[in-house]
Amino acid sequence: MSLPYPNIEPVLFQIGPIAIRWYSLAYIGGLALGWFYLTGLIKNKPLWVKDCPPIDRQKLDDVIFWVAIGVMLGGRIGYLVFYEPSLFFAKWETVLGFLPLPPALMTWRGGMSFHGGLIGVTLVGIWFARKHKINMLSLGDMFACAAPIGLFFGRIANFINAELYGRPWDGPWAMVFPTDPVGVARHPSQLYEAALEGLALFAIIRIATHHFAMLKRPGATIGIFLAGYALSRIIVENFREPDAHMPDFPLGLTMGMLLSVPMLLLGLWMIWRTRTNNGDAKIGGGAPS
Repeated sequence: MSLPYPNIEPVLFQIGPIAIRWYSLAYIGGLALGWFYLTGLIKNKPLWVKDCPPIDRQKLDDVIFWVAIGVMLGGRIGYLVFYEPSLFFAKWETVLGFLPLPPALMTWRGGMSFHGGLIGVTLVGIWFARKHKINMLSLGDMFACAAPIGLFFGRIANFINAELYGRPWDGPWAMVFPTDPVGVARHPSQLYEAALEGLALFAIIRIATHHFAMLKRPGATIGIFLAGYALSRIIVENFREPDAHMPDFPLGLTMGMLLSVPMLLLGLWMIWRTRTNNGDAKIGGGAPS
């Protein structure tokens, strides 16, 4: 017995050759709601070191633009490097009936990688912090507070696209995804990820920042995010169907697990190193502005 898959059309609406997809709207919605959440966070000055958030509203508007670029470029390049490098060398194809385009730029061919997007945002954050002489760790903490919002919407978009579905299962909430060539009931693993990486991680970080003053320990919130995401991803990888084109790793490991283990260790280390931090430690950045 399984639940019926809702089978939502991935394209919200289409005007001629231009299609507006839920997947694209998920990125836009995640960035917009993340920006809205952070505007409130930087206004709540008692949360921050010396009652001083790392950036003001004007710089927030600037950095969100660069974060969007980091997410998109890093996410796509990360997918190509980690999951399907053959697309770098694939033959160009024609889209819209006239435009030649390399498959590496076709985000609908394989999609994006979270780990690549994280690297892209990290590089953007380092550059922005150095340029504006901002405390790099506090800026990263700010990103970490909003990141689960984008993750939640991204995983819901994966579910709508019927992609990244789970392993075969005959449980009470299993679903048959229309894109599954085998057509068997499976775990709706996208919803597991939305719940853990999105809702649960957002709640944990919110409690850490608003009830345990973690933003006064620069780097601690980054650590919570990294460790929380990595642990969530490792758990869900046990229910998620491995990519068919990936090799078989030993001990039942998956690429998602292998990429998440270093994140988990780094996150735990960042939490540990701030255990006696009174807000004075900095890595590569100036004092909070």
